[in-house]
Amino acid sequence: MDQKHPIPKIKLSNIKNIILVVSGKGGVGKSTVAAGMAMSLAAEGCSVGLFDADIFGPSVPTLMNLQDVGRPVLLGKEGKQVMVPFERFGIKIMSIGFFFDPEQAAIWRGPMVSNVLKQLMTETDWGELDYLIVDTPPGTGDIHITLMQEFFIDGALVVTTPQLVAIADVQKAIGMLQDSVIGVPALGIIENMAWFTPTNHPEEKYFLFGKGGGELLSETYDIPLIAQIPINETICASCDGGKLGELFKDSEVKAGFDRITNHLIGLTGN
Repeated sequence: MDQKHPIPKIKLSNIKNIILVVSGKGGVGKSTVAAGMAMSLAAEGCSVGLFDADIFGPSVPTLMNLQDVGRPVLLGKEGKQVMVPFERFGIKIMSIGFFFDPEQAAIWRGPMVSNVLKQLMTETDWGELDYLIVDTPPGTGDIHITLMQEFFIDGALVVTTPQLVAIADVQKAIGMLQDSVIGVPALGIIENMAWFTPTNHPEEKYFLFGKGGGELLSETYDIPLIAQIPINETICASCDGGKLGELFKDSEVKAGFDRITNHLIGLTGN
């Protein structure tokens, strides 16, 4: 890219803060963290949108119990057609998953993916938002590049788990965020699945995936570790059943999301 003539970025003026949730590796619970963040911010009185940008593997419809709602309604506004997002927990939600059957694959090349991504971002009637949380796919591919090159992004949160194989991949995501041309500020690291605590024995901690990964990344890249979120035996069933609100019945899980929310609000002043 010619630094003297950079590509103009799209500014969604009705959205105060666009926050990416990224990870270098799948299976770290990034979508659950993104959805939980949106719920936690909404509970604090913020106006929040959640955009599922994982074009090839959308999870948000399942997490939010929106699998069978059909396609979004189109609304005429200011001379053009816009999509009305679905709402859950006071959050406005858009996902490519609303346009496909769950078993149907999106077999698209990069340019098509980028065009669909931009269309979903710009042609959704988000209204006035304090935060748009963007759940990105694993890795560092076309979707991330499109988001960071085409839109004004206020920052990103990095999700990891404690084990070394996850950390190795997350380092690539951090490298992408710190790229001098397309990068965006890395606002913090979230260590998900930090330990296992049985619901009936809240005083116990089992470090099933090792420990210290979040701290290591924080020290290496000088990015604050803002939260460690544990797991218990009910979380998977709650997510699969679209009962995400049950996450916050666990006091340690809720405390982790509260720390994320307080960190974001403190940085952005909302």
